[in-house]
Amino acid sequence: MSPPLLFSPLSLGRVALPNRIMVSPMCQYSAIDGNTTDWHLTHLGALAISGAGLLCVEATAVSPEGRITHGCTGLYNDDNEKAWQRTLDGLRAIAPVKLAIQLGHAGRKASSQRPWEGGALILPADGGWQPLAPSALAHKSDEAAPTAMTEADIAKLIIDFAAAATRAKRLGFDVIELHCAHGYLLHEFLSPLANQRQDNYGGTLENRMRLPLQIFQAVREAAGPDIAVGVRLSGTDWVEGGWDIAQSIVLSKALQALGADFIDMSSGGVSPLQKITLGPGYQVPLAAQVRQAVSIPVITVGLITEPAQAEQILQQGDADVVALARAFLINPRWPWRAAAELGGTIWSPSQFYRCLPAAHPAIFGQISTAQR
Repeated sequence: MSPPLLFSPLSLGRVALPNRIMVSPMCQYSAIDGNTTDWHLTHLGALAISGAGLLCVEATAVSPEGRITHGCTGLYNDDNEKAWQRTLDGLRAIAPVKLAIQLGHAGRKASSQRPWEGGALILPADGGWQPLAPSALAHKSDEAAPTAMTEADIAKLIIDFAAAATRAKRLGFDVIELHCAHGYLLHEFLSPLANQRQDNYGGTLENRMRLPLQIFQAVREAAGPDIAVGVRLSGTDWVEGGWDIAQSIVLSKALQALGADFIDMSSGGVSPLQKITLGPGYQVPLAAQVRQAVSIPVITVGLITEPAQAEQILQQGDADVVALARAFLINPRWPWRAAAELGGTIWSPSQFYRCLPAAHPAIFGQISTAQR
């Protein structure tokens, strides 16, 4: 019997991963002025020792106004960088996991309440700030419209992304993921549902792709050759007349030509009119179509919860890496379970070896004793 693909190595650019399990970025809405806190060290620490090949920290804003909420992390000033350094030092002290950061800007979804506070837009008069977007179109009909970005705003945005990438490089991140999904700013520029500009950044597909590609180039240059740089895309808006998989394929090919090391396929988020039929692996077909069109690794995500399901996705050639989010919140040792069920070998901390009694070997599978 051949070894499971889930536990086989893979490289994203020059970054070698020991397996194909990725912890997908999950916003915690628990930062203070963009700075990570003890919560992040605790939360990410549990995930770092999971045995996953890649841990991507949460969506991190490139400017204060690019945060989704007051509690979102940032990488736009020295205090942010110092806080991230403390967090990363803690993670590196306990695990050899490769670390990624997702850089983004919330666009018209910025200045919002935390999800558990309702998630509503916060007006400047109530302590929020004025969101920016490609066009002055509100995300929801009952929300105030964002401010349409000027050319000066766009020029500053490119600089902000490059500066954040420079900080990420200084912090020693192995991977940078550019957030072009879920209805945030770069996705808004891509989607005709949110972008109704009449200049070089709107209208045709070429124009709508222009800013994401310019920002990718700036981030790629700032990161240098040793950091893997890729993009998370929404493969479809799930709304007729919106961004779709055919356009995603065109963009993915353009990104590969500019030096992208991977594409991370998700979907939706730009419109409350989206109609999604949820089910196990519902976004996998999007990843599969992109994978057929490019020669760089493709990551898939979305309601992937079972080890056999993850392995089948890889065996069928639908994706190269499987990313999980909520499954890790439920079970931070998900890779252990997968190793047990599939017969894989995975790293774990020696402090946990005592949980491998001879009477229950199948629970934990073949967990490697290899040390860092």
